[in-house]
Amino acid sequence: MDADVAVIGLGAMGSMTAWRLARTGASVLGFERYGLAHDRGASAGESRLFRMAYHEGAGYVPMLRSARALWTELAAASGLPLFHATGCLSIGLPKLPPMRNVRRSVDEHGLDHEILDHDQLAARYPQHLPREGEIGVLDTMGGVLRPELAVLAACGQARRHGARLFDHTPVESVRPEDDRVLITAAGTEYTVGRVVLTAGPWTERLVPSLAGHLTVKPIVLTWFAPTDPAPYAPERFPAFIRDTDGTHLFGVPMLDGMSVKTGFADAWGDLPGPESFTRDFDEARLRPVGEAVRRLLPGLHPDPVRYAVYLDAYTRDRTAVVDRLPGTDRAVVLAGFSGHGFKLAPAFGQIAAELTLERGTGFDVANMTASRLLTRPAGKPG
Repeated sequence: MDADVAVIGLGAMGSMTAWRLARTGASVLGFERYGLAHDRGASAGESRLFRMAYHEGAGYVPMLRSARALWTELAAASGLPLFHATGCLSIGLPKLPPMRNVRRSVDEHGLDHEILDHDQLAARYPQHLPREGEIGVLDTMGGVLRPELAVLAACGQARRHGARLFDHTPVESVRPEDDRVLITAAGTEYTVGRVVLTAGPWTERLVPSLAGHLTVKPIVLTWFAPTDPAPYAPERFPAFIRDTDGTHLFGVPMLDGMSVKTGFADAWGDLPGPESFTRDFDEARLRPVGEAVRRLLPGLHPDPVRYAVYLDAYTRDRTAVVDRLPGTDRAVVLAGFSGHGFKLAPAFGQIAAELTLERGTGFDVANMTASRLLTRPAGKPG
């Protein structure tokens, strides 16, 4: 037996899983088809929002609390600046479902927050141009994560606890048997007790049963230069997420000294698979982001100074799969985080470690089963 557990895919979910497993004393092998902290999957882009007041539903808040504590632990252990406590500002009409979920999150879980009416929002954060009736909810526990550093930090801590991680080592096959799992990676066979599959957009190659239940989508991020940089510094401009007139825009303060990152969520169509990945986007396709910036963030020059393209996998209901693989007790799969998984990665890594070692988890992941997808006809999430 080469190890107790193998982790396949060392992006956010895989690196955190390897770290949490190795901390228990389990022997761990990790495989990554590209370099560690590579720039193709969903664990890149220089920054990611961390939100406790959650647009996707108050049920995530206990997991988010755990994730925040684990981010703090990882930052302390690695000595790396992984989290910037800028706060996170949600903007929109109070009646919108995402804003109702934000209010429900803070009310049901007693989150530290501040509610700003239209005039207060415009006065405190003049960088934004709010519409009539819009409010702001400032989640003071929110902020900005540094994804590439985070993946490297988790891999470093996994190695510190004895994990053996192999980069540039694609996995060709995974074969669970009654008493072991056989893995072929870069032409070499390995035997392990259990396996965790965290392959992101490449999941269907290793888990054929999920074929047709995950859709690969590009994530396009854009950076805009401010006419005056000072108001967009982290101490004056919180991370934000906004729903206005049908536009869903998120962004972070100026971290590089010259630009503010913004992006649309899930607005760039579908791809047949990760092999169709391209970084080339016609300027006309980026124009709607610039138009949104012109309308909502008038202090930014509305033509992006740069853009970048990454990949993620989406489920039909935008809820991840975090479950044992049906048909075997030796494989756990994490997939389909649908554009909102990174902030939760340490918590999901802990859950994956607990499921793999059969210790049970205290988190409610009943809505994240693989079976909920497999009992439906395969098809595009849309």
